[in-house]
Amino acid sequence: MRSFAKTVIVLNLMKIGLAFCLASLIVGVGIVAGLFWHFSHGLPDHKQLADYQPATVSRLYASDGRLLAEYAKEKRVFVPVAAMPNRVLQAFVAAEDQRFFTHPGIDVIGLARAVIANLANPGKRPEGASGITQQVAKNFLLNNQATLARKIREAILAFRIEATYSKERILELYLNEIYLGSGNYGVATAALAYFDASLGQLTLSEIAYLAGLPKAPNRYNIVRNEKEAYARRDYVLNRMRDDGYITPEEEKAAKAEKLTLRKRSATEVVQADFFAEEVRRNLLAAYGEKGLYESGLTVMTTLVPALQEVADKALRDGLIAYDRRHGWRGPYAKIGDVKEGSGWEEEFARLAQRRPLFGPPTWQLAVVTRVDAQSASIAGLPGDGEGTIPFAEMQWARPTLPDQRVGGSPGRPANVVSVGDVVVVEKVEKPTTGPTGTAYRPDAKPYPPKTYALRQVPNVNGGVVVMDPQTGRVLAMSGGWSYGMSQFNRAVQANRQPGSSFKPFVYLAAMDAGFTPSTIVEDAPFEYAPGYGQPVWRPSNYGGGFMGPMTVRNGLEKSRNLMTVRMAAQMGMKRVVQVAKEFGIMDNMGAYLPMSLGAGDTTLLRMTMGHAMLANGAREITPSLVDRVQDRNGKTIYRHEPRQCVGCGEAADGSNPKPPQIVDRRQPFHDPATVYQVVNMMVGVTTRGTAAQLAALGRPIAGKTGTTNDSRDNWFIGSTPDYTIGIYVGFDEPRTLGDRETGGGTSAPIYEQIARYIFKDKPPVPFRIPPGLRIVRVDHDSGLPSSGGNSIDEAFKPGTEPNEYGAQGPNTAGAGYVSSDTAWDPNAPGGGGGGRRPALSGTGETY
Repeated sequence: MRSFAKTVIVLNLMKIGLAFCLASLIVGVGIVAGLFWHFSHGLPDHKQLADYQPATVSRLYASDGRLLAEYAKEKRVFVPVAAMPNRVLQAFVAAEDQRFFTHPGIDVIGLARAVIANLANPGKRPEGASGITQQVAKNFLLNNQATLARKIREAILAFRIEATYSKERILELYLNEIYLGSGNYGVATAALAYFDASLGQLTLSEIAYLAGLPKAPNRYNIVRNEKEAYARRDYVLNRMRDDGYITPEEEKAAKAEKLTLRKRSATEVVQADFFAEEVRRNLLAAYGEKGLYESGLTVMTTLVPALQEVADKALRDGLIAYDRRHGWRGPYAKIGDVKEGSGWEEEFARLAQRRPLFGPPTWQLAVVTRVDAQSASIAGLPGDGEGTIPFAEMQWARPTLPDQRVGGSPGRPANVVSVGDVVVVEKVEKPTTGPTGTAYRPDAKPYPPKTYALRQVPNVNGGVVVMDPQTGRVLAMSGGWSYGMSQFNRAVQANRQPGSSFKPFVYLAAMDAGFTPSTIVEDAPFEYAPGYGQPVWRPSNYGGGFMGPMTVRNGLEKSRNLMTVRMAAQMGMKRVVQVAKEFGIMDNMGAYLPMSLGAGDTTLLRMTMGHAMLANGAREITPSLVDRVQDRNGKTIYRHEPRQCVGCGEAADGSNPKPPQIVDRRQPFHDPATVYQVVNMMVGVTTRGTAAQLAALGRPIAGKTGTTNDSRDNWFIGSTPDYTIGIYVGFDEPRTLGDRETGGGTSAPIYEQIARYIFKDKPPVPFRIPPGLRIVRVDHDSGLPSSGGNSIDEAFKPGTEPNEYGAQGPNTAGAGYVSSDTAWDPNAPGGGGGGRRPALSGTGETY
């Protein structure tokens, strides 16, 4: 009986226990369900991972395929999981999530172990238990907050991700996103950064090292913490052995291998900083910050590296030549005491770091330690240590005076340098000559070793644009002396007055108005009273003086200001404004007479484009630094080429033997006959006019010099059918370049240096004559028909050819004469009058 009672009690207790357990289970499930329900609200959509596109590097390439620049916020190379070696996958799974291929998103065993470990060691840093799927949820969809709420959300998302995606896809997301230290995201990028190897080239030891980094990339850095890094690598190898991924023999061999970090091989990068930055600005405007820095764009630019190198050197040489003409401005810096033991070496090192030298790679900084009768001793030179500057290599250094004038030649080295001066020098082998002081005198005896020449960083600057006139492709662009010194791009950002380089567009408007190249226009005084209490404007020619009646051609070749203004006055400035707008020079140019002399602001790039459209017969182009842009999948999303390729892309199976043809369907936006008349006259500028030195190039070049008031800006723009090259020289804060500094003397030599490279061993290419023109042999000076030694071929529209009595012109059938009595009526049709005009200042002296 007593035994039966005990049995009943036990049964009742068991029922109560079971009921309690069941109730606890129900409550627990309810709590878990409640937590899941609570934390499920507002979770990110895990399905967006299906469209995951990691932030990858956008790359710019030159036209020859070499790398130009890279842009990215995170260094990452995306590799599909199918392309990853199995060893890489196994190592990361062994290190980070041993049961990854079997758990449903959360490793319950690992979680329980972490909880027990954390309870047993309350004072230590909590041990994590996030598996690979949870890390994907955290990295892609959540944040790094170490809170219970985040861990619950992470677990919920992990279950959902596992239910939606394959294990391989989850691994792909993880291995391309994980941070592995030193700014490297993704295992492929880390392999290149640490070992200069692709994933397939890594050794087992290197794979294990990378797999151990996610837990604490900085802590396990092999350079800073070698002992801990090796211990972590060995731990991963142990796990791989325990999980059956490698044999004990492989483990032993991998542990015996010494890890050797290898710097990534230097990629050959084209140096074109101004060009690359302008491309970056254009891409940023077109695709936004995310598109440029995260979308992995492949950008094929128009840059021709060899031509860019020539353009950079030509601009530097031109700036140096100008700077030497205007004297010595003093030392680069000054050190007080250079006696032995004074510690001047440390001060010099700090100075060189604080004020780095920007210039040709052969230029160096040095300190003058002694000045003798015929030389100066220098020290602080890398390699040589000490050296000598002979007086012959500093005789150019006349003192600079106000307004870019110069003083007398120095009589001895002490007139140029003194002890303690920090100067710029360049090593030379023989006595030098030439405008830049870099050409060796052929018959001179060699200098002793460690001989240097005095140099000076120019304070003037400039820009170069080389363009294909048929397409608008910018083949080279130099925006100044040094991008490191100033990122301001003078080719595209400097708005300056173009001066007489604008005149061809005035002459184009004149040809439209009925003038011909043989029309006689008087080069004589001109006055304009703008009214409204403003002073009378009296423009003048460069250098003053008048040449009397001259042909239009001579007026352009010799850049006569008064003839240009007189023609603009007769035909009306509205015509000039329209031409300037058509050719993209200026969008909103005022219809004021001084504008005919290039008084409006524009950029070198726009002026080069305008001249290029003269050279191509008035076919519209848009300057472009980019040929093609492709997205990360290789799809072309932008192409610049304005022409069509007929036959491109067709199967080369012999069924269509005709080669592809480039077809230009663009129609001229201006009368090609008129354009050719101006281009033909511009060729005279480079053979007989203000840039006659370019005749030595032996080919037709349609060019125009430009010099603004007080010689503040110097220009030259020259075109052949295949190349248009624009040159600008001036100070960043506009001021005079000096008396007698002109576009022909400052900018044209830069053009010539570039052109000699481009045209070397190439035959001259004439400009195409459009149909409808008549070529007449005329006397160059009078414009009348002639077959004498001074005659040239001139282009005329039918009915405007000159006869023995004179040239056809805009006023009469025979005389074709514009006199000094021809006044500008601002209110006449086409005169551009009406409204208050701005004050007219300066003399209008352009050249």
